[in-house]
Amino acid sequence: MARATAKTATKAGDRTSLHLRIDFGGERSIGPGKIRLLELINETGSISAAGRALAMSYRQAWLLVDELNHMFREPVIVAQTGGGGGGGTVVTPTGNDIVRLYRDMERRAYGASTAEIRSLARLLTPASGQKPH
Repeated sequence: MARATAKTATKAGDRTSLHLRIDFGGERSIGPGKIRLLELINETGSISAAGRALAMSYRQAWLLVDELNHMFREPVIVAQTGGGGGGGTVVTPTGNDIVRLYRDMERRAYGASTAEIRSLARLLTPASGQKPH
């Protein structure tokens, strides 16, 4: 699954991004970290490899996966058995729906906020090595 995020180039090499965190109450939330973990599990077929790509321990990645699986009515990630290379981990259709919906909301929020983001960017001090505009 290709990663699509709400980002735009403001100048060559500069990137401004908007990330959402959705709190459902009762300490249930999703945000860029959990969504990226799902995307990487999709790409690698492995909680362990996805965790390594995010510089987190297997345990931390597994706890996030377990949290996601308990948060939603249907499993988000399931273990897959078999094969000569052993099993792996699969993101379910529900998990893929969650990623798609989150990324859609992120893009829409960025689009709706573009003018304000540009105004905020104009108030920033120049990054090192850049001249003021």
